[in-house]
Order: sequence, then structure tokens, then C-alpha cells
Amino acid sequence: MTQQSVSDAGCDAELDAAGLQCPMPLLKAKLELNRLGSGQTLKVTATDPGSQRDFRSFARLAGHTLLREEVDNGVYQYWLRKA
Repeated sequence: MTQQSVSDAGCDAELDAAGLQCPMPLLKAKLELNRLGSGQTLKVTATDPGSQRDFRSFARLAGHTLLREEVDNGVYQYWLRKA
């Protein structure tokens, strides 16, 4: 995983998937990424602990870049750059 400095203002779209259980955060993120152009960044907020495994694997398998991930009090945030 590559970690780069990304500010909230640096994302092109945001997805609030808080309260959704696996696999819904990932499925909604896939749909949102389909709307973005190559090189654009999606910020996802989730509360499902399984989302860490899901987003890491998804980024690797789909060729997207997981720029950054944060965890704070059960809230998971991911910044994905579309391939």
C-alpha cells in the first residue's frame, strides 16, 4: 500500500457508507468509482471493521491505489485513486 499526503479537499468525490455492513461499503464504492475518471480520488467513510480487508484487497486486485486509510473510534476512512 502506498501512503501519500492527501487532504480532504484533495478528493474528487466522497461516499458515506457509515452504518452499512459488508459488502455494501465496497459495492457502493465500486459504483462511485465507475462515475469517476481515471486518476480521480474517492474518499470513503465506513464503520464496518471488515472494510479494511475489503478495501485493501479491492484496490490491489482492481489496480486502484489506496492512497491513505485512517481509523478513529470505529470510523474507517479510505482514499482511493481510480486506475
